[in-house]
Amino acid sequence: MRRYAAILFDCDGVVIDSEPLGCAALAQAISEAGHPMTGAEAARIFSGSAAADSRAFMARLGLDAAAVHATSDRLLFAMFDRHIPHVSGIEAVLNDYPVPVAICSNSSITRLERSLHRTPLAARFGNHVYSADHVAAPKPAPDLALHAAAQLGIAPDKAIFIDDNVHGIRCATAAGCLAVGFIGPSDHRAGHAVALHAAGADHVVHGMAEFHNLLSCLSLSLAA
Repeated sequence: MRRYAAILFDCDGVVIDSEPLGCAALAQAISEAGHPMTGAEAARIFSGSAAADSRAFMARLGLDAAAVHATSDRLLFAMFDRHIPHVSGIEAVLNDYPVPVAICSNSSITRLERSLHRTPLAARFGNHVYSADHVAAPKPAPDLALHAAAQLGIAPDKAIFIDDNVHGIRCATAAGCLAVGFIGPSDHRAGHAVALHAAGADHVVHGMAEFHNLLSCLSLSLAA
């Protein structure tokens, strides 16, 4: 049985339950720019995408991507000022499985500073919070997983990578990590478990309690 030495976490939708907020803010900003969009549509189009992909989509709509993102960030950061929800059960996973951990997010450094870094969870990851801004290519390229593994001093095949989007699963599989697809309590994408499996997920879990149970079945090199 392969022995694992670290867990790499996506951020939005896996550690903090911010995906609905981000999609709502982006949908409102795009709607205000003249292209009506619902939060559900924004989730389907943008969840897990890098900023460059979002900008390209908006350019195809004839929108000023920089202006839309500025509006979206203003709306989202105002939401974060009120509340930054954690994904239920994340604390138990971090407490019960004391292995090295890192964040691997397609979000910008600025967004991570305004969200994760303002929660008590940030201390659990220390300096190992990595954005697409830190690497040459965002997910689905393997760069983020490879970078995080290197910074933690482990081989990528010794890492468990958990992500709620197909981009992250493809990143994990391309890097050689054990890929775990995550479906959180606020994720209502139809057929998403099938999509995660199709992208290469070795396992798909519904909620952190299932991930906790999965970890109990895997061989982890726990800290003393």
